[in-house]
Amino acid sequence: MSDPQLSHPTWDEQIDADVEAALTGMSTIAVIGLSPNPERTSHRVTAYMQQHGYRIVPINPVAAGGEILGEPVFASVAEAQEAMPDLDIDTVNVFRRSVDTDGPIADAIAAREQGVRTVWLQLDIVNRDGLRAAREAGLRAVEDRCLMVEHRRLVSTDRVR
Repeated sequence: MSDPQLSHPTWDEQIDADVEAALTGMSTIAVIGLSPNPERTSHRVTAYMQQHGYRIVPINPVAAGGEILGEPVFASVAEAQEAMPDLDIDTVNVFRRSVDTDGPIADAIAAREQGVRTVWLQLDIVNRDGLRAAREAGLRAVEDRCLMVEHRRLVSTDRVR
């Protein structure tokens, strides 16, 4: 019989713990792959989070230099941090295909020294190797979860931050 104090959480249990911890401390979210199109999921989810008091930092190389949801768009997390050194991005939320997430995860890991604490891959986006690397670097790591759904589930939506 194994000692429950010595057992390690399963992958899903760790994600659940990271979801709860991330939502507890989250305030500024860099959104990689944020679309300017209001019909896209990335736009709807991000608008929801913004409406609930979170600061949004759009990351979209194609739209860089413009605005999405009233915020300036940057080509990368590093560019956003350089342009706004007083802004503490704590979460990197990724709306990219799974095969295209190594770069955003590496960007989140690189931004750890500037305050990033969580990398979050949206629903149907998975990259276990990338998230293992993020955890080894000290980040919380979430995959295959919708930020808006988890916020609605775990945070009272009748209050705005």
